[in-house]
Amino acid sequence: MSSIAKPGDKAGSPPFFSKQATVARPGFSRWMVPPAALAVHLCIGQAYAFSVFNGPLTKVIGITQSAPDDWSLTTLGWIFSLAIVFLGLSAAFAGKWLEHVGPRRTMFTAACCFGGGFIVSAIGVWTHQIWLLYLGYGVIGGIGLGLGYVSPVSTLIRWFPDRRGMATGMAIMGFGGGAMIAAPLSVALMNHFKSATSIGVAETFVVLGIAYFISMTIGSLAIRVPAPDWKPAGWTPPATSTTRMITRNHVHIDQALKTPQFYLIWLVLFLNVTAGIGILGQASVMIQESFKSTVTASAAAGFVGLLSLFNMGGRFIWASGSDWLGRKNTYFVFFVLGSVLYYFVPTFADAGNIALFVLSYCVILSMYGGGFSTVPAYLADMFGTAFVGGIHGRLLTAWAAAGVAGPVLVNYIRAYEVAHGVAKADAYTLTVHLMAVLLVVGFICNLLVKRVDDKHYMTEAELAAEK
Repeated sequence: MSSIAKPGDKAGSPPFFSKQATVARPGFSRWMVPPAALAVHLCIGQAYAFSVFNGPLTKVIGITQSAPDDWSLTTLGWIFSLAIVFLGLSAAFAGKWLEHVGPRRTMFTAACCFGGGFIVSAIGVWTHQIWLLYLGYGVIGGIGLGLGYVSPVSTLIRWFPDRRGMATGMAIMGFGGGAMIAAPLSVALMNHFKSATSIGVAETFVVLGIAYFISMTIGSLAIRVPAPDWKPAGWTPPATSTTRMITRNHVHIDQALKTPQFYLIWLVLFLNVTAGIGILGQASVMIQESFKSTVTASAAAGFVGLLSLFNMGGRFIWASGSDWLGRKNTYFVFFVLGSVLYYFVPTFADAGNIALFVLSYCVILSMYGGGFSTVPAYLADMFGTAFVGGIHGRLLTAWAAAGVAGPVLVNYIRAYEVAHGVAKADAYTLTVHLMAVLLVVGFICNLLVKRVDDKHYMTEAELAAEK
């Protein structure tokens, strides 16, 4: 992408938001890049905490209780669904653009979309127009989520070729932990702005929109990419490995879609996420119904918070561990251990063993988070690093699909079971056993992943032409 020099530009200096302007100078510490990535991912991780607004948004008119013209929870539920859909779509379609323009412009665009989405949503609350919330947080904000999610990943992989899993784990851990900051902050802001005529949501949206825009912009300004010939001091690139399937070659983003490996890894991510995301959404209800006489609502809330911690921690620990275990072997652990735990969870519930029930779901959710953070390194191993950001973006459509499939399976199977006379405490048995089956299918898909055929790799001339 060419740019026209402006008056005052230094002779030969590239435009500020160009990819060339982000190339690090000699002596730049690669450890400055993870904080820049976290500045973005901690912000967009707010998406997991959006549910704190649902209750107050049903009382925009009534203030203390819902009025006849207030929005219903089912109407509001589409806001988050749209955001996840547009996260997947923007990540898929903008991945190629990311590789051309670089992380700075992409991350700044994400800041504008995510922060701006909150402002549009605030106007929607003030005017009581639900379509503005769909457009603001759902569409515009969702695009910001997708761009912000993928933009730092390929950069981190290039800075840490010796620790790809750890690098992506550091950033994507931020997405898992963002909700832990956003939830109490949002509640505190709503309480601060609440009055006799306002529930405080619109004002909170404005503050969050400005704060997230500033934080994400700082991250975009701080990001740097390594020079083409850069490598860590004392590190020698390993030879192409057929056993661990690590390549030193590169596959073009469009060519990756013509390989069976892309679709097998797509299924690997889809099945791992489907098995976790549906349970995550019903965790509070599930533990209360499984241990009706012993688990209170407040204890269930603590259980949800514990799952969030394991979801976040798993993103770093599992991804880091994959650097020595291997990506394929790491997913084997996810699928084998996950299916075994899912199979025995109903047994733990029937026996009244809360400790094993909680521990099982904590491990399952750690692997759910680990699946997100390990897959970018898996893709880099298989397809090279030149276009991994774009390939990762397209693979995230698996997340969007799982975001629909997981909750639907859990909710509808439970409803069917209860409607046919199954006790609520037993209504999840079929569901979790089905999740175990999905993980077995995921094991088979992962088993079928082989090294990419040489015909898909780019020549040196083709790679130079793309750059």
